[in-house]
Amino acid sequence: MSNFKPIGLAVLSGLLLSLSWPTYGFAGLIFTGFVPLLIVFRNLRDHSPKRMMLKSFGWAYISFFTFNIITTFWLYYSTAFGMWFAVLVNSALMALVFLFYQFIARRTSNRNSLVFLIALWIGFEKLHLNWEFSWPWLNLGNVFSENINWIQWYEYTGTFGGTLWVWILNVFIFSAVIKWQQKSLRVIATSIGLMLFLGIPILVSYIIKLQYKDFEDTAEVIVLQPNIDPYSDKYFTKDQQIAANLEELIDQQKPINDAVILSPETVFANGTLLSRFERSQASEFTRKILAKYPQVSLINGISMAEIVRDTSRIKAQTNYDQRGFYYNDFNSAFFAKAGQPVEFYHKSKLVVGVENFPYQSFLRPILGDVMLDMGGTVAMKTTQDERSIFEVNENLKVAPIICYESVYGEFVTGYVQNGATLLGIITNDAWWGETQGHKQHFSYAKLRAIETRRSVARSANTGISGFIDPLGQVLSRSVYNTKTSLKAEVPLMTKTTFYVKYGDYIARGSYFLIIFIGIFAVLKHKREGIKR
Repeated sequence: MSNFKPIGLAVLSGLLLSLSWPTYGFAGLIFTGFVPLLIVFRNLRDHSPKRMMLKSFGWAYISFFTFNIITTFWLYYSTAFGMWFAVLVNSALMALVFLFYQFIARRTSNRNSLVFLIALWIGFEKLHLNWEFSWPWLNLGNVFSENINWIQWYEYTGTFGGTLWVWILNVFIFSAVIKWQQKSLRVIATSIGLMLFLGIPILVSYIIKLQYKDFEDTAEVIVLQPNIDPYSDKYFTKDQQIAANLEELIDQQKPINDAVILSPETVFANGTLLSRFERSQASEFTRKILAKYPQVSLINGISMAEIVRDTSRIKAQTNYDQRGFYYNDFNSAFFAKAGQPVEFYHKSKLVVGVENFPYQSFLRPILGDVMLDMGGTVAMKTTQDERSIFEVNENLKVAPIICYESVYGEFVTGYVQNGATLLGIITNDAWWGETQGHKQHFSYAKLRAIETRRSVARSANTGISGFIDPLGQVLSRSVYNTKTSLKAEVPLMTKTTFYVKYGDYIARGSYFLIIFIGIFAVLKHKREGIKR
């Protein structure tokens, strides 16, 4: 493989990573995805000392641009600028990880530098979960969302366990290739280690799955898919008509038990003042459904606003209207049950550019009010800190997860820590058309089910609605671009998994390795330079 030109190897890495991705690829290819690029970097260290760092960044960028453009090109259907920004910037960030690896690899042993690379990549993925330019869609642990029988151990590690697994096998294969080129007999031991690290996690996964034969309880859940085009109809259809569409879908299921009914994100999109909710079409719809089906509970998506009259309550996310007042703009869910006051949850993980202007104190003076327009509002959304849950009864407590929030593993564990026994995802996935976007988003929900051992009920305006059990198995799902409703008896569990309890401990541990190996390599290099 070292005889191939660098550009061929760089592109090959990008293709292998891309062809492993859900929901169209074969996940096993991810175990070789970084090997060609690692060979390029080793050859650069051995044979190209001039402008080595610049070349390293260039070849890495080609790999990751290939990876990003193939896997997330579908963003173009909602915003061309957003797609190019995500692809170009994310490719650069991934390439920078490899550039830092190359810097350290010149200053320490091959083994130490590879450990540093693994830790640095995991640290990069953790950064992508928490900073304001958050884009964790391509975090490596997501790649196994269509191979749930391989990763039942995510209940202990979360997706960072998957990232670590990917990197360990890539390093073993890379080491085997190098030893084979050197005609070293140690290639046999390396190959044995490779097979063990490949097979044991899969075997453990099957053993874990066998432990879950019976579930503790079940609940009747109905999800609605009104199928309203977000570009031409959603924000131009009055809430009164939306209510009629939802009622029609509920009537199709004729709920007779204590069912909980979920409707999609911002399905009531006309904008409702929080203080005037009781006079809104959404509230009128709620009263009508509860009068017809008094035993059910409703969770609906709604676009809301709140006038801020007390200046001490102004937040960084609070908007200012040129008419002279401040207001909070919410992407919310509300919960209604007969005989109880309505409860609200305001979305907390926001889509960059669409709902959140990242680092606005720095970027607003440069860019003005540039926001990515996906057919909805371009105001800054206001969030809440607490992971609220909606209690239907003693056994059924629903996490109201809104759209993009479902991509964040440790974030979702916050709902479970607060008592959630069902993950309710409400979303609007029609922005990207008939592409991998909505398919991947549905697929990633399986990861949250395994990590938390909670069933998922998913209501998508247009996308894929359906039900997933605590093992990540799809119980039923809708067809894209179809107006429909689904009903299921979903399993309930109350177990607290190791991952729910400890979260992204693998990522936190990686920070120590980054600092320790980085400092050790630099100081060692300086000492050797002084001796020479």
